[in-house]
Amino acid sequence: MPKQLIKGNDAIVRGAILAGCRAFYGYPITPASEIAEAAAFYMPQAGGTFLQAESEIAAVNMLYGSAAAGVRCMSASSGPGISLMQEGISYLAGAELPCVIADIMRGGPGLGNIAPEQSDYMQVVKGGGHGCYRALVLAPDSVQEMLDLTMLAFDLADEYRNPVYVLADGFIGQMMEPVEFPERATLPAPPPWAVRGNEETRKNLFTSLYLEPDDLERHVRNLQAKYDRAQREEVRFQQYRTEDADLILVGYGIVARILKSVVNLARAEGIQAGLLRPITLFPFPSEQLRSLAGTASAFTVVELSTGQLVEDVRLAVEGRKPVHLYTRVGGNVPSAEEILNVVRKGALAHV
Repeated sequence: MPKQLIKGNDAIVRGAILAGCRAFYGYPITPASEIAEAAAFYMPQAGGTFLQAESEIAAVNMLYGSAAAGVRCMSASSGPGISLMQEGISYLAGAELPCVIADIMRGGPGLGNIAPEQSDYMQVVKGGGHGCYRALVLAPDSVQEMLDLTMLAFDLADEYRNPVYVLADGFIGQMMEPVEFPERATLPAPPPWAVRGNEETRKNLFTSLYLEPDDLERHVRNLQAKYDRAQREEVRFQQYRTEDADLILVGYGIVARILKSVVNLARAEGIQAGLLRPITLFPFPSEQLRSLAGTASAFTVVELSTGQLVEDVRLAVEGRKPVHLYTRVGGNVPSAEEILNVVRKGALAHV
């Protein structure tokens, strides 16, 4: 397909179909509603299934059934809807069933508002449901990456047999940019572990129920081994002008794009700033941040929440250098000049 000007939410669906997704279950919620709308339009054309569920709880459990049948499947929502999905996501992780869930973050808590925020970080990255599990989390900062990282998400979900999130703020979901499409689409064959309703797959079973303590411990240890492997092999990040940086700015999503401009403006004034953008929020680029702590004097985390990403940065830096925080919430997105002013003054505390 030729390059097209499309919304971030639309790019997620096109990327999913190009990656072989053939089932979408969801419930509309601003600012993610265009994902369901685009899935309703495109999925049947690709020979797939779109179903508007009666709730987010129903949608996530439909993912369980489709994933068990070996179908690449996805859902999408925003803060309140993601909260409702958490129990089902725990079941999916416990049963080792792959799926992709897009979270287009809005303001909270409660109903909050429909403006962009990054306040779902904790419930998504840390595993908002019960039990010892993790979901892999990809954080795009452009409409192109909404497509590219969604495609990657399906591959990672299959590789690790685990739910994978595409986590984007409402700004990235709603913005429009030109997108290039891959030359070829993929449609993987059903995996051998799936239940296909035939004699060959009759032996396959999916459950997260292990009544014997030793059995459950063994299962949880196996899950943890997958997450440890992901931490070794799947970390993704972007660095910008960090080679000689004295101050490292850290942010993801729309914030990272703003911070890139801040770095350029600061450099023009003689301030040696650089940017570390996590692309995978789990697994997190802890080692790279730890390495930068050996040369930089300080870190400043900028996020659209009251401080969630900053906790992982502080854990990575291990107290070797100060880690400061600047935040905006409620749907307010800081300008490059606003953050530059903070950098100039050295007023690196929350306002």
